[in-house]
Parts: sequence; C-alpha cells; structure tokens
Amino acid sequence: MPPARRNRALGLSFLAIVGLALLAVPRVVLHDLHLIDEGTFVNALLVFVPLVVWIAVVLWRRVPNPFLTLLVVGACYGVFLAAVHLLLWNVAMAGNEPALGGNLVDVDPTVQAFVFRAYTVVSSLFTGLIAGAVTGLVAWGIAALSRRNAH
Repeated sequence: MPPARRNRALGLSFLAIVGLALLAVPRVVLHDLHLIDEGTFVNALLVFVPLVVWIAVVLWRRVPNPFLTLLVVGACYGVFLAAVHLLLWNVAMAGNEPALGGNLVDVDPTVQAFVFRAYTVVSSLFTGLIAGAVTGLVAWGIAALSRRNAH
C-alpha cells in the first residue's frame, strides 16, 4: 500500500482497519442467530483466528505503534459488535427480553428496553476496546522482542 494511502500514525489505511475489525463479526452474527454455541470448536476458531490475524497483519506491516493500531481496530470491532447486537436483538432474545426486577419491575417497558440496549452498546464498545488492547499489547511485545533479537 502506498505510504500516502496509509494513516501515518496507525500504519494502516482506514479500509484495512475496518477490514480487520470485520473479520471478527461473523462469530457475532452466527451467535446472535443461534447458529453456533459458545464452547464449541467452531466458536473458538471464530473468536481467536481474527485476533491472530490482527496481530499478524500489524507485525507484517511493521506499523509504528501496534498497540494504538489494534486499539483502533478493536474500537471499530466494538462498534460493529454493538450494531449487530442491536440489529439482531429480537432474534437473539428469541422473545425472552430481559426485564428489570425488584423495585424496578414497574418501570415502563420502553425505558427498560432502552436501558438494556444502551448497556449492550457500552458493553460491546468495551469488549472491542479490550480485544484491541490485549492484541495490541501482544503485538507490541512480539515487535519489541523481534527488534531486540535482530540486534
């Protein structure tokens, strides 16, 4: 990729960052559609292979700051994760909408739905950022060891 098309700080183009984030979306879709279950081999592949690809790409491209680059990829993934969860909410919940309990049981159902969906968005963004931070730290560590061993 020509340097003019890459974001200098991230070392990858916007399209490459979005593409990496999209690699992790199929698992979310398949899970929300109840086509795969947690704890299965297929689920594990769909969880970990995209993260390994994220790390491999930033190491291969020798981005200037693997942690920052993968944090941004993770943030994009978090946005996609939230969008998929919201778009497939009715299918994922299968008529089993969460509800507040205790003293909050009488809260308007519309308000309850907003609370749970807002929580889902925040949780999804946080999940993406954590995935990006962890993979970024791993890539940063590997890059640092590679540079140290090259000297």
